[in-house]
Amino acid sequence: MKLLLTALWLSGCSVQDVPKRAERVPVVSQVEDTVRLEFPSDRYPETAQHIREAIGAGHSAACTIDRDGAEQNRELSLKGIPTKKGKDRDEWPMAMRAEGGEGADIKYISPKDNRGAGSLMDQMIITILQVFYRSF
Repeated sequence: MKLLLTALWLSGCSVQDVPKRAERVPVVSQVEDTVRLEFPSDRYPETAQHIREAIGAGHSAACTIDRDGAEQNRELSLKGIPTKKGKDRDEWPMAMRAEGGEGADIKYISPKDNRGAGSLMDQMIITILQVFYRSF
């Protein structure tokens, strides 16, 4: 299954499972004012599960990109959360989102899953911005 993140011009997103595709490449497509991302939960299952759990627990599903605030958000969200050997502290909402920061949901997951998912999200955001700017 893939975890579907639907971003509304970088101002909001929803999450749902969609059937697994034969290809293992993230899909980014634009329909009217919606940018649709398919996050491959089969490739990054721990991150996908954390996203589902955090949103299910009431954390924001909005995706407002705020790269300038990422460092401060990360500091606030991880404050008081100890590191664990062999684990990364995954945040939802992500630090690079305006909704991130203090009160974010933190879960210990494998570094490979967390960093791979983070790298993929960066690539998808670059694609979103390219789609967005081509529309003007």
